[in-house]
Amino acid sequence: MTAIGTIDRPVTHDPLKQALMTAHTTSEQPHGSAHADFITAGAITSRQNRTREMQLIPEALARAHMNDRMREVDAERRAVRLVTARRMQRRAERVSLRARRALAMAVMQ
Repeated sequence: MTAIGTIDRPVTHDPLKQALMTAHTTSEQPHGSAHADFITAGAITSRQNRTREMQLIPEALARAHMNDRMREVDAERRAVRLVTARRMQRRAERVSLRARRALAMAVMQ
């Protein structure tokens, strides 16, 4: 079951705009003492203690990585276009020079 506002379906996809989840502390136990069921359910409690921000860290990292990759691809694409444009400019200059020579030869005859 997925409801609005859960980890599966957050209210917003921006981790910075999501509400912080507070940790629940028990006041009946002194600080540093172990619970009786801490030994049996230690792994489960540590897994349940994760916050929504921690759950969304991999997504934020993946989003940042994809943005970096897209910037790299755009820069590479611009570089390829620049190289192609320079190559075409040199070719056009050679063709123009050849046309001038041909015109000069035709005028001289």
